[in-house]
Amino acid sequence: MSLALVHARARAGVHAPPVRVEVHLSGGLPCTQIVGLPAAAVREARDRVRAAILCAQFEFPARRITINLAPADLPKDGGRFDLPIALGILAASGQIDRQALAGHEFIGELALTGELRGVDGALPAAIAAARAQRTLVVPPDNAEEAALAGNAQVKVARTLLEACAALAGEKALPDAQAAAVAPSPLPDLADVRGHAQARRALEIAAAGSHHLLLVGSPGCGKTLLASRLPGILPEASEAEALETAAVASAGGHRVDPARWRQRPFRSPHHTASAVALVGGGPQPRPGEVSLAHNGVLFLDELAEWKRHALEVLREPLESGVVTISRAARSTAFPARFQLVAAMNPCPCGWAGDRSGRCRCSAEAVARYRARISGPLLDRIDLHLQVPRLPPAELHGDAPGGEASAVVRARVVQARTRQLQRAGKANACLDPGETLRDCALARPDQALLEQAMERLQLSARSMHRILRVARSIADLAGADAIERPHLAEAIGYRQLDRAAE
Repeated sequence: MSLALVHARARAGVHAPPVRVEVHLSGGLPCTQIVGLPAAAVREARDRVRAAILCAQFEFPARRITINLAPADLPKDGGRFDLPIALGILAASGQIDRQALAGHEFIGELALTGELRGVDGALPAAIAAARAQRTLVVPPDNAEEAALAGNAQVKVARTLLEACAALAGEKALPDAQAAAVAPSPLPDLADVRGHAQARRALEIAAAGSHHLLLVGSPGCGKTLLASRLPGILPEASEAEALETAAVASAGGHRVDPARWRQRPFRSPHHTASAVALVGGGPQPRPGEVSLAHNGVLFLDELAEWKRHALEVLREPLESGVVTISRAARSTAFPARFQLVAAMNPCPCGWAGDRSGRCRCSAEAVARYRARISGPLLDRIDLHLQVPRLPPAELHGDAPGGEASAVVRARVVQARTRQLQRAGKANACLDPGETLRDCALARPDQALLEQAMERLQLSARSMHRILRVARSIADLAGADAIERPHLAEAIGYRQLDRAAE
C-alpha cells in the first residue's frame, strides 16, 4: 500500500493541535497536491521538499502524490510541515520504514539542501508531544527551546538525511539539551534614592499583584521605579515560566535560556496600536499583554497613548484572557499581567511641582487627565504622586534604600499567606472571595463607606481598596484588616481625590 502517516503539530495560539500528515501515491501523471486548508507557505512545501529529497540522494517518486493535512478544517501555515511531508513521501514510496514513524512527531522547515531550519511554537509542540507520549524531532534552532519542557522526549536532527538514518536505526539522534546559562541579574531597588512612599507602593503592588499608576514630573524616577518591580516579585513557578515561554514561542520570539525563569517585563512605545497590545493578525499572534503574562506590562507616557489602544486593556485587566475572534474561529491568549503605568500630571509636566513653573490652566490639566478614561482608571488599584527629589537626596553619598532581596523576602512571605488562604494573589480575588477574606470591623466599614461617598467610588473601586488593604495586612503579618491598613489603602486612590 502506497500510504504513509506522519504525526506533526500545527500552531493555534499558545496551543499545538495535532496534525496527521497522510501521503498517498497513485498512478497517473506525476504531480503533487496538498490539501487540508494549507496556507501559501504550506503549498510551496512541495518544491522545497522535492529539492531536499533529491539533495539527500533519495528518489522523488514520479507518481501522483496526494498529501492530506488532517484535520481538514484546521488552518495550517508556515514551513513546519516540510519535514513530516518529506518523510511521508519517502515512507509511502518504500525508501524508509513506515513503521519506524510510529511514536514520533516531526516539525521543521527544509532548506533546498536538506538542512532543517527552526519554526515558531516549538515549546508548545514539545509540551503537547509529551502529553501524547511521543518523541518530538526538531531542528537545531529549536533544540534549546523545546528542551525547556522537562518531561518531553526531544531529539535534534540537522538534516533530512540524519532523520532518515535515525529512523533506519543507523545512527541515533542526540537529545535536545537546555543551555546551562546563569540567570541574568535584574535591576536592584537599592539604586532608587529617596521616594519612600513610592517604594512602599511598589512593595504593596508586588505583594498582592496589584496594578499601579505613577504620576509625576519628568525625570522624577517613575521609569526607574517601574523597572525595579520584577526584581521584588516572587520567583515564577516552573508551570508559570513554561506558560510564559510558550506564549513567547507562539509569537515567534526566541526564548532566552538565561531569562526564561524570570518574569517578563514588557515596555511598548506609546505609539503602539491596539492590535500590537492585545494581538491579532490573519493568523492571530499574541500581543504585548500576552507577552507580559505572569509578569509586568509597563506603559510609559500613559496620557500620550491613543484612546482606543488604552481602552482595549479593560477586559484583560479584569479577566486575564484575550480572545481574538475571526470569521472562522477564535483564539484565546492568556494575559494575566501586572500593569504599571506612568504619566505626567499636566501637558507641560510640572503641575504641583514646588518650583511653580507650571503655567497650564485648570481646564488644560483636566483635559489632559481626561485622556485616561474613568473605567480604565477604576481598574488600577494604586494611584501615586511621585514628587521630584531635592538635589541633596540624589548625591552619590546620599543613603540608598533597601535592596531588592530584602524587599522580596517580605513580598514572598506576604504572597505565601495569600496562597495558603485563597490559593491566589489578592488582586485575583473574585467579589465573593473579597468579601470573605477582606472583612472589616463595623467602624472600619463605616470609614470605607464615607470614603466611597465622598470620592464617589464605584463598587469595583471599593473591592480594589479592600484587596489592597488585605495586601498591606499580609505584609504586616496581620490576620485581619485593621484601620491603619484600610486608611493607607484609601490613600492610594490619589487621582480619585484629585477629581473630587
